[in-house]
Amino acid sequence: MGIVTAAAVKRAGCLLAQPCLLFLTVVLFSAAADAAAPSPIPRFFFAGNGRLVLRHGHFDSTLDVRYRRADGSYDPAALARINHFFRSRTDGREARVSLRLIELLAYVQSQYRPRQMILLSGFRSVELNSELRDAGQAVALASLHTQAMAADVMFTGIDMKRLWRQLRELHTGGVGYYRKSKFVHLDTGPPRFWEETTSRVSENLAADNARVFARTDFDRYERLEGAVCSLHSVTAFPLLIAPHAKLAQPSGTTDVALQPVSDGIAVQEGCFAIRTPAQAYEFRVMGAAAAPSEAARAHIVLASCEPRVGKTPAEIESNPIEVRR
Repeated sequence: MGIVTAAAVKRAGCLLAQPCLLFLTVVLFSAAADAAAPSPIPRFFFAGNGRLVLRHGHFDSTLDVRYRRADGSYDPAALARINHFFRSRTDGREARVSLRLIELLAYVQSQYRPRQMILLSGFRSVELNSELRDAGQAVALASLHTQAMAADVMFTGIDMKRLWRQLRELHTGGVGYYRKSKFVHLDTGPPRFWEETTSRVSENLAADNARVFARTDFDRYERLEGAVCSLHSVTAFPLLIAPHAKLAQPSGTTDVALQPVSDGIAVQEGCFAIRTPAQAYEFRVMGAAAAPSEAARAHIVLASCEPRVGKTPAEIESNPIEVRR
């Protein structure tokens, strides 16, 4: 709110009397409250300032977008621009780019201040991913690029190997350093790191659900009820998920119910059955228990049902989350 001028008071019909003083008191108190109002706490642990600037390495285009509003909400039009910018470069297919990835890229931009960030690979359609793999490129069969959860970025003006080392210490997710190709791979999967010679992409490490993982839609919540938890890197079917999960806190565990959100999730013998490939498989958290203490971090732990195919784990743990009281 701006400064209250004498002209503004006159226009409001105030005279130098007690009602006018009351009016001024209320207005000035409101202005002071607005000025003191804190910015919303970011919904992700690794978050930028709400603006992302990228240059494309294959198309003659630049992205400069403010994707998060001042009130903390996300701008759908801005996110659509990001989805288009990250499109699969040979067939033009688009996918919903992970908010967690957008915030991670913006975090790197705002914290490390590279002169330029050049996107070399964003979302890849399954077809493009297969073409690159068949051509002998170092591309994982179950790449998180195909789930719009990864980006290969060239950073100018900073030491990329030092950046790689610092990000891996922060456990931001998957971080790979490709010295010869001059880029850093960033993804929002489980924390892990590698260099060009140690990537092991030819081994198909995600085969038989060996690397299935869970991600929540945000890191911080006012209340857990209604949060969405997604499963990724499902490579063997069917995957059976129990209808109840656990909220694992430092003080113990409590049960929460799950409700399927994605299409194609059926019910089989009391469990949710995932039978067909998709970018993600989403479940809404229902019947959430009381929130942990504000400082504590928790995890949502999903359970798989028998029979388990391949290397499907018995439990699938989400990223850390905070639920504010």
